[in-house]
Amino acid sequence: MEVFPGITIEPRVRFGKPCLKGTRVDVATVLDNLGAGESWETIEQEFGLTHEQIRAAVRYAAHVARHVPPAVEVAA
Repeated sequence: MEVFPGITIEPRVRFGKPCLKGTRVDVATVLDNLGAGESWETIEQEFGLTHEQIRAAVRYAAHVARHVPPAVEVAA
């Protein structure tokens, strides 16, 4: 099921994690690699992705970050 443009969630694929449409590559893997300093070109080559698929992962992460309230403790 496509839950966001270019992002699907299938219970039997990657344990139901959000994945790039048409792949078994989950969004977290793409973000982990970007966060570790890997270039977009390296990620494209290592996982067989397109530039647009990586952009979809980043857009989805931004969407989630905007809509999930932060877990912040209230200071006493």
